[in-house]
Amino acid sequence: MKRILLASAALIGTAVTAQAADLAVKAPYYKAPVVAVYNWTGFYIGVNAGVGIGRDRITHSYTGDSIYRSPQGGFGGAQIGWNWQTDSLLGPIVYGLEADFQGSGLTGGGANVVGPLGANTVQYNTSSDWFGTVRGRVGLASGPVLSYFTGGFAYGNVKSTITEAGAGTFTSDRTATGWTIGSGVEAALGGNWTGKIEYLYLNLGNRYGTAIGATGQVANTELRDNLFRVGLNYRIGGNSTYTPVAAANWTGWYLGGNVGSGTGRDRTYLGPVGGPGEQFSLNPDGVNGGGQIGYNWQAANWVYGLEADIQASSQRDQKTAVVLGTVNYDHKLPWFGTVRGRLGYSVGSSLFYVTGGYAYGGVKTALNTGVGSVSFSNTQSGWTAGAGIETPFKLLGLFGPNWTSKTEYLYVDLGRKTDTVIPGIVTSTSVTEHIFRTGLNYHFNTPVVAKY
Repeated sequence: MKRILLASAALIGTAVTAQAADLAVKAPYYKAPVVAVYNWTGFYIGVNAGVGIGRDRITHSYTGDSIYRSPQGGFGGAQIGWNWQTDSLLGPIVYGLEADFQGSGLTGGGANVVGPLGANTVQYNTSSDWFGTVRGRVGLASGPVLSYFTGGFAYGNVKSTITEAGAGTFTSDRTATGWTIGSGVEAALGGNWTGKIEYLYLNLGNRYGTAIGATGQVANTELRDNLFRVGLNYRIGGNSTYTPVAAANWTGWYLGGNVGSGTGRDRTYLGPVGGPGEQFSLNPDGVNGGGQIGYNWQAANWVYGLEADIQASSQRDQKTAVVLGTVNYDHKLPWFGTVRGRLGYSVGSSLFYVTGGYAYGGVKTALNTGVGSVSFSNTQSGWTAGAGIETPFKLLGLFGPNWTSKTEYLYVDLGRKTDTVIPGIVTSTSVTEHIFRTGLNYHFNTPVVAKY
């Protein structure tokens, strides 16, 4: 919970953006002021799509294991909401209510482990076909840019199966309820349209002492999901008509810092070379933070860039136990970095972009048993891809027009690494991480309007 609140609180950097940054005539960031004051009050409807990863932990009396079932996949759906904007000492505050419903393809990510009858005799799987939320929103508006926190009620379908050799398959298909918290940034695209990028953490509750069939077994489960999505909204009523000013000038060098959260779905094998062995997921999660440097080129509204960053990370999984509960993993991602290209389109003061390129990082894994332990430390490399929004930043007038804030999602794949535990026994892990972060950039160019 502390990690979630810290990662969401990091987004205060985007939540306290400039007081009407798009309207400030004295700031040389734009060619001309907006025709009318932008106001977020009113109803809206929209659609969204994204990716999700589950951290559905199960402890099972039959095997003694503690395992993360980590389904992942795409989802998409629709939302409806209402905003009310009012003035405050900090600037325009927006309060809102939003409900959404999603069709989901989160599946897989189970485990195939040793049971009392031998290798690969117990399988765990889980999936979700749909989920939804009803949430409040509160944020600070900087003209046509809204940075917000959100939270409320969550519900969803959860299908779980446990298959045991000699005993059969035990299935649970139910609707789970709980809560959600998250944050995001929404920006006007022109007319009545807005676009957003958002992160949600879903906690769908715990179940303890669940009986499995008539065998006298019990299972404890925890249902958690991390959701990353983009959305498109159409505003109905209110001051919805918006014509963006000329695109800001993004050309030049910039330097900045960032903070956020990350969670992994690291598919792992433990067993003899060539099998059969146990297959399961390690799910490190935690807080990330670091710095970035980059350069942008601009042609009309199109922005091309290169960016490099380096991150420290607290992502860790120390709750996974396998081999009838006798082998405990302590799996960490202490640092990582990326070198990426960026391609974006500037709509007034906002830059919407996609990004991708090279990724690298350190991975530490320790296996602890009752008779000893072994550890491995590797530097791995792979690729990354993602998307984000970057907007002007002026904290209560303390920052000038050279400052921007950004909110970004990255998928990081650091490849698979195999290490020898003892002669003939190996552990092999594929490291894949989902990162959501916000940051501040200082642009060294004077942000005047591009000459085109």
